[in-house]
Amino acid sequence: MIDPFRVMDDLSKLRPVFHSEADFQHAFAWQLHENNPDIKLRLEYPFNTEDGKTNHIDVVAFNGNETIAFELKYKTTQFFAPLSREIFYLKGHYAQDLGRYDYLKDVQRLEEYVAQRKNLSGCAIFLTNDSAYWNPSNRETTICDEFRLTEQRKITGELNWGRTAGKGTIRARESQIKLNGLYECNWCDYYEFEKSDHILGGTKFRYLVIKVANK
Repeated sequence: MIDPFRVMDDLSKLRPVFHSEADFQHAFAWQLHENNPDIKLRLEYPFNTEDGKTNHIDVVAFNGNETIAFELKYKTTQFFAPLSREIFYLKGHYAQDLGRYDYLKDVQRLEEYVAQRKNLSGCAIFLTNDSAYWNPSNRETTICDEFRLTEQRKITGELNWGRTAGKGTIRARESQIKLNGLYECNWCDYYEFEKSDHILGGTKFRYLVIKVANK
């Protein structure tokens, strides 16, 4: 049985921070195989959607009769640390509205994939050191209220941008997100660095896991 929480816990002891999303995806796949040596892994795995298009899943694990698809997101605020022989300098992505949309789009993509046949399941993982993702907003309304990933928020159904969303802001992300499942946002601690003269920025990393089951 593949446990994404165990994979993330083991990974945090070896790789508390990553240079990029691709770095995170590669490290996650490696740790997944370390924890489950008998599984077969595929990266950027293609599948056909109902409308005839081809989508890709970040990581797919074949474990006997069980197949699990993983989508991974890594969004950061500024961070700097010299660790061992590496220098980690993370730029701030800051477009949290787009980050939220893209993650929930991953969940929708996983729903489409796991619905294709039995013994399929999915898992969307979002790793970040930006507390704006798990903390509630101080503003009464924003253009991305329906996409918020706030701690303990429940998400389901049709999700849309707010009426005041500008065309430039949501370019290439105009489509509505439709989720069949009901999901609750329960954030987990990944790793927290002690701030010092050498370690600066958003030092607390947390992750969100949403599991997608075959109905």
